[in-house]
Amino acid sequence: MTLTQSYLFLGLAIVVEVIATTALKATDNFTRLWPSVLTIVCYAASFYLLTFSLRVLPTGIAYAIWSGVGIVLISVVSWFVYRQSLDLPALIGLGLIIAGVLVINLFSKSVGH
Repeated sequence: MTLTQSYLFLGLAIVVEVIATTALKATDNFTRLWPSVLTIVCYAASFYLLTFSLRVLPTGIAYAIWSGVGIVLISVVSWFVYRQSLDLPALIGLGLIIAGVLVINLFSKSVGH
C-alpha cells in the first residue's frame, strides 16, 4: 500500500467517524433505532478503514490525524446541523489542532514522506 492510499483510507475513516458522531446525538441515548444502527455501523466501519492506514502510517501519527481532523470536522458539522455555536477559545483551540495536524504532515519524518 502506498502512502497516498494510506491517507485515502485515513480520510475515509475520518469522514465515516464524523457521520457516526453526528448520528450519535440523534440516537437519544440509543433509544432511537435507526440513528443507533447508523452510529454503530459507522463507528465499526471507521475503525476498519483506520486499520488500512496503519499498514503504512505509524499508529500514533494516524490516530493524531484521525482524532484531530475528526474533532475539527465534527465541530463544523455540529455548527451547521445542530446550531451549536463556538466561542473564541473554542475556535482558537480548533485552530491549534489544525496547526498540529499540519506540523505532523509537513515536518514530521515519522510519516514517511
